Amino acid sequence: MKKTPKSLRLQIGLFGRTNVGKSSFLNMVASQDVAITSPVPGTTTDVVEKSMELPPLGPVVFLDTAGLDDTSILAELRLKKTTRIFDRADVIVVITEPDLWDEYEDRILQEAKERNTPYIIVINKTDLKESSAEFLEELKKKSERILLCSSIDSHKRDKYINEFKRYLIQICPDEFLNPPPLIGDLLTSGGIAVLVVPIDLQAPRGRLILPQVQTIRDVLDNDGAALVVKEREYAHILKNLKNPPDISVCDSQVVLKMVADTPEDIKCTTFSILFARYKGDIVEAARGACVIDKLKPGDKILIGEACSHHPIEDDIGRVKIPRWLRQHIGEDIQIDVSSGRDYPENLKEYKLIIHCGGCMLTRREMLWRIHKARQEGVPVTNYGLCISFIQGVIERVLSPFPAALDAYRKDISLKE
Repeated sequence: MKKTPKSLRLQIGLFGRTNVGKSSFLNMVASQDVAITSPVPGTTTDVVEKSMELPPLGPVVFLDTAGLDDTSILAELRLKKTTRIFDRADVIVVITEPDLWDEYEDRILQEAKERNTPYIIVINKTDLKESSAEFLEELKKKSERILLCSSIDSHKRDKYINEFKRYLIQICPDEFLNPPPLIGDLLTSGGIAVLVVPIDLQAPRGRLILPQVQTIRDVLDNDGAALVVKEREYAHILKNLKNPPDISVCDSQVVLKMVADTPEDIKCTTFSILFARYKGDIVEAARGACVIDKLKPGDKILIGEACSHHPIEDDIGRVKIPRWLRQHIGEDIQIDVSSGRDYPENLKEYKLIIHCGGCMLTRREMLWRIHKARQEGVPVTNYGLCISFIQGVIERVLSPFPAALDAYRKDISLKE
């Protein structure tokens, strides 16, 4: 990877009503004109994204949103996009002006509290007016982290940014300071992970897909060795190893062959299942897989794709999984596909959500999707667990994750 993907960066959402200086604040932090600024309300018409390094936190993405009080012709569409950023943001920054706070700002705090997302209050435009003592006392009841600044005051820029960084470090989600394990905890020091990587139509020419690259990097970061092989050579490579590997990981599409070729004393799983833990909730995904056998004709299933790629002839999410589901159930079912950052609001009508590994989403965004489904009583699983269930090898590939395997066994026995 030449640079850190957006999905691995701390996502900082800038929210507030029109013309409070959200874009000016972004330009100040970035020290460049990232967003167009103007005294005309509603200048920011879409979400502006700026990836940058913000030491000592490292790689971040700022998400500059349209004003929540937008009343233009396109306001409804703009506000929908702004609202989606609440699901994506790891930190919410509420930007306002001196003595300006009512239902718009309270709504932002409410959205943050519903998602348990930490937030910072920024009072901008202090060069034009001072905040009253009463106003500041009221805000202190809402947050201990209040930054007073003028985003156009270049002389005090460093002072403002250092204070902003201090607040960010205080509230930065744990997964960015101490990321959850991807594969490292499944390896011994100096251990070997065999990665089974098919080279087919879905493999991008000249490179590997992001989950494979991230897994290799995590193996190296944990002082292990990654042995990458295609599925046809996998069994031969295992026989030629002096010592067995700590774990084998494969693309979900070849899970049946990988399991058949893997001795019982070697742990094995799929890249998708690794990401079910790394980006989401693997226990919840294991429980969700139990629902597959209970699907009935006419039931609606949602396939969730984090990518917005152009589907190929034998696409895993749009073609293969629907085909395997219909073959397994023996009856026709309705399948909808949601791609990119679009996510349906009417989750209640689905009997099951089958999501990709979410390598293009932040962990917070993936967990929020799972939470929204749980609120509507809709089970969620992922590609790897779904395919492994249909192929009859789900317990084998869950063996490296005892809590998930135990949850699966309990739920499947209840459903039986």
